[in-house]
Amino acid sequence: MGRVEVSRRTFGKLVGATGAGALTGGILIGSPGLAAPTWRVTGTTAASLQPFDDTMRSFMQARNISAGQLAVTYQGRLVLARAYTYSDDPGLTVQPTSLFRVASISKSVTAAALATLAQDGKLSLGTPVTSLVNLVPPQGQQLDPRMPQVTLWRLLQHTGGWDRTLSGDPMFMDRTISRALGVPMELHLADVVRYMSGRPLDFAPGTRVAYSNYGYGLARQVIEKVSGLSYASYVQQRLLAPLGITRMKLAWSIAPLSGEVPYRSRYTGPTVLNETGSTVPAPYGTFSMRVQEGNGRWAASAVDLVRWASAFDAAGAVFNSTSLSRIFAVPETGVNPNGWYYGLGWQVRPVSGGRNTWHTGSLPGNYSLLVRGSNGLSFAALFNQRDDPSGLSYSTIDPELWSAAGRVTSWPGHNLFPNYF
Repeated sequence: MGRVEVSRRTFGKLVGATGAGALTGGILIGSPGLAAPTWRVTGTTAASLQPFDDTMRSFMQARNISAGQLAVTYQGRLVLARAYTYSDDPGLTVQPTSLFRVASISKSVTAAALATLAQDGKLSLGTPVTSLVNLVPPQGQQLDPRMPQVTLWRLLQHTGGWDRTLSGDPMFMDRTISRALGVPMELHLADVVRYMSGRPLDFAPGTRVAYSNYGYGLARQVIEKVSGLSYASYVQQRLLAPLGITRMKLAWSIAPLSGEVPYRSRYTGPTVLNETGSTVPAPYGTFSMRVQEGNGRWAASAVDLVRWASAFDAAGAVFNSTSLSRIFAVPETGVNPNGWYYGLGWQVRPVSGGRNTWHTGSLPGNYSLLVRGSNGLSFAALFNQRDDPSGLSYSTIDPELWSAAGRVTSWPGHNLFPNYF
């Protein structure tokens, strides 16, 4: 039911671990003060949904997470919209509309943008990326001759030919790219694309699956080239506005968005936002949010995410039935022995009566989960932290929330969506 299982960990370990190698050092940033943290909850629920509140409380307190959110839909209705604060800071009170970085959940947005461009007749998903974007390698280097085999399908299904376990993740190689190209930090995504255009692929496109943040960065370039709009403008106009979603924004490395939560991490590291090399808290400059556009830059609330997820339930204002079929189509390769696979921006598991789909997101300072169940249950959980001195896993929130749902004896009939959209 969207649970994280051992057999899934072979797929890049944490699929949403966008910045797993970006950290150095070991200093706890935002560690608790001398005063005991207090537990505060905002938002709306129903008495029968108490298992969800109990689960979030035990999960957050065990890991000393100061900010969290949960939104739950059932049969298309928003039945729970809650925000949780566990902090000694009286100035921090999370609301259901507070914004969190959602990291790799952003991939469902980027893939959807390409799907709607195909739906609107602007491109074909079978088109090679080289036919849509001019990839110019650095002087003295050559484009891998296999690049014309990288279609948009392969880009989005992680079969394009890049394997970060072999050659590193270029979305977190700022210093290497800066020195190779002779350009200053902070990098632009175009710098990463230029650098990668001169690098060989790690495997023949379409022959196997390897989770690739860079592939989604390249997809972002296609969206801008074909639509004639900025990536953010196209997404907001074509995907979010029809759903009434106005809070979702592209996040920044330093400057917080209005209503955005603060992020915490145990780690510090040298900044990649300039050339000073100064030590900064891991969430605030050890990686560049600007470079993550396409693969992990969106900020949203949990209620925004379940609203976004509802667009995939049936043909409507955003997708027609053909697009939905494409988004959840079985790839040419890469079906896990356990039966799940990566579609277009979603992990997909066919089950009796339908499919379960999900995605996680993880960057220094946040962990996120979005799940759509075949039984009419969907939920989004967001946290402002992803590491803990105790070493407790964050991926367990998935089965724990499914367990909470199993303890609900009656689902409320109310729908809270009009309260937020």
